Amino acid sequence: LGPFLGVLVDRWNRRWTMFLSDSSVMLATMVLALLFWLDVAELWHVFVILFIRAVAGSFHWPAMTASTSLMVPEEQLTRVQGLNQTLNGGLNIAAAPLGALLISFMPLQGILAIDAATAIFAIIPLLLIAIPQPVRKVGLDSAATSFMHDMKDGLAYVRGWPALMVIMGISMLMNFLLNPAFSLLPLLVTDYFGGGAYHLSVLEVAFGVGIVVGGGVLGAWGGFRNKVATSLSGALGFGISILVVAFAPPHLFVLAVIGMFGGGLTNSLLNGPIMAIIQAVVAPEKQGRVFTLLGSVSSAMAPLGLMVAGPLADVFGVRGWLALAGVAMLLLGIFGYWIPPLINIEKDAAQFQGAREPA
Repeated sequence: LGPFLGVLVDRWNRRWTMFLSDSSVMLATMVLALLFWLDVAELWHVFVILFIRAVAGSFHWPAMTASTSLMVPEEQLTRVQGLNQTLNGGLNIAAAPLGALLISFMPLQGILAIDAATAIFAIIPLLLIAIPQPVRKVGLDSAATSFMHDMKDGLAYVRGWPALMVIMGISMLMNFLLNPAFSLLPLLVTDYFGGGAYHLSVLEVAFGVGIVVGGGVLGAWGGFRNKVATSLSGALGFGISILVVAFAPPHLFVLAVIGMFGGGLTNSLLNGPIMAIIQAVVAPEKQGRVFTLLGSVSSAMAPLGLMVAGPLADVFGVRGWLALAGVAMLLLGIFGYWIPPLINIEKDAAQFQGAREPA
């Protein structure tokens, strides 16, 4: 649905898109809580509500990300992305233990009610904060153009910009390799390190703490002048960290923990600047389509990666797949500097139609 949703995000008022998205998620959660409270909830109810939440929530991220570029000075976008990495990492660390704590003394409908109630903290600011709306250019980008034309225009925009195609290819490769790598961590813990749920949770927490620290570093530092150089440095560090996990001896589990922490830290340095680059160079009225297209195509590689990684892990072991992912990231960090469209994306932005003009 991503490419279709992106067209709507670019056509609709972004403040109200986020408002309706968050409100729909809240209402769907309240309905599910009511069904559990009445003791009439069935499995199909859960699937339907989850589908509604997923579709409604799919509008929020591209609308929010595309709005950020109109609210934040271009030179501060990397710092903002660093703070986002820190917040997301903190939420990932806290969510699981907090959920386990709540479910130990509260019925499920109570937890769902809390989830719905806390959505108010996301909805109210949307009514109070001014969120700029990008101006659609007169002509091919006018409101009178067809839905399908807008979608084709977004596809052509990405396809006609070599740097965006390179970023999409890199993102696809990362999802293909890294999603299975992290999905196979439980097998690495049990079969190689001889651990259990506790050891797995330690690795996951180490990665989450690394994301928080890396986001904080990026937010305070802002990265190199060339944002791509910051991301490539992150890719290099991420590859080294994954290789540390892959080749840690079974009796040195602490080395794997250090590798996971390093992976989280460098993951923030890798992802944050790339997001800031897209926000800085892509025309604001096209960012909804660009972000949803990149996200959809990249996410589609995750299940494909799992299909390939499973049989290969049976033959070469989980560590073999981790090593492959680590080497790929290492090579990206080294040779990315020799990909001209990528390293020069900010410098060449003005050559492409609709590129954001410097502030």
